[in-house]
Amino acid sequence: PRALTGTSKRLGFTMAEILLSLTIIGVVAAITLPSLTGNINERTWNTQRKALYARMSQAIALMPALNGYGTLTEDENHSVTADTTAEAFVTEGLSKVLKINNICDSEHLEDCGIPSKITALNGNMIESVPKTLLAYQSFFSGTWTWQEQTSNPIVGTLNQIDTQAVAFETANGEAILTYYRPNCITGIGETADHQAQPRMCVNFIYDLNGSKGPNTMGKDIGFMTVFHPSDAVVVAPNPLVRKAGKAAYEDAIVLCAKQDSESRLPNADEALSMAINDKLMGGFTGNGHYLTASRIGLSVWAQSFFTGMRFKASKTYEADVWCVKR
Repeated sequence: PRALTGTSKRLGFTMAEILLSLTIIGVVAAITLPSLTGNINERTWNTQRKALYARMSQAIALMPALNGYGTLTEDENHSVTADTTAEAFVTEGLSKVLKINNICDSEHLEDCGIPSKITALNGNMIESVPKTLLAYQSFFSGTWTWQEQTSNPIVGTLNQIDTQAVAFETANGEAILTYYRPNCITGIGETADHQAQPRMCVNFIYDLNGSKGPNTMGKDIGFMTVFHPSDAVVVAPNPLVRKAGKAAYEDAIVLCAKQDSESRLPNADEALSMAINDKLMGGFTGNGHYLTASRIGLSVWAQSFFTGMRFKASKTYEADVWCVKR
């Protein structure tokens, strides 16, 4: 018989080839998995954030009024002797229109899932969550001065007795820290420069997954602010990590589009909410004047992030720009 010639074909892979392939797959997975997981988490948080905003907006709309809950008194030395305001707001008001599982006073915030530490938008660590309104935002009380370009300085005083924060857990598992102003006022239709912060009735800091991580602003942590005791306005701005720069009104709109295709200028109430929550924002630089998308006649509203003053600015006025996600 005739002998076979040529070489036989090798089938399969060697162990070295298999190990090399697995190593390559492992390296690629290690590189891409964190990014993929991060994107999934971000989409989940965005969905949860929008759902929470919808539920809170519906609940607030069902409440007859937002001011006047509880008692708030002080002695002759201006020390608070009784404060049931925030607790009464949640128990007697909000809980009637929103499913709430648990309510915690200012000394037991962590029992409602409020984290002991929060990472601010700029990466700074908030080592302890403020337990009172003025500890969280001091410009609700004190003397302020506003210098107009064409007139003498305007001097005024805001006297806000410090109120205790409370926390609660929703039926959906969110942990929500609540700062309440029982003497908030209506300010819809303002046409002159004014201190805008007295319009704030409630400021919420929410944690979408309770005490679980990462406890970071812009991820599972965010804020929501309610203005005006009746016909309330609820805003929940989601700011970008850093400001876009400094520009006049028309250029500011372009700056936001360039910084992120899904971002825009905040409206006047969103800008005030950002000023109120400066600790979560990570602080501000410059003169603290930020443009908003809200117009008034031929002017636009600008917001001081330091004093709470909302003022009219021409469209050519250059100020800081901090954009929010749509």
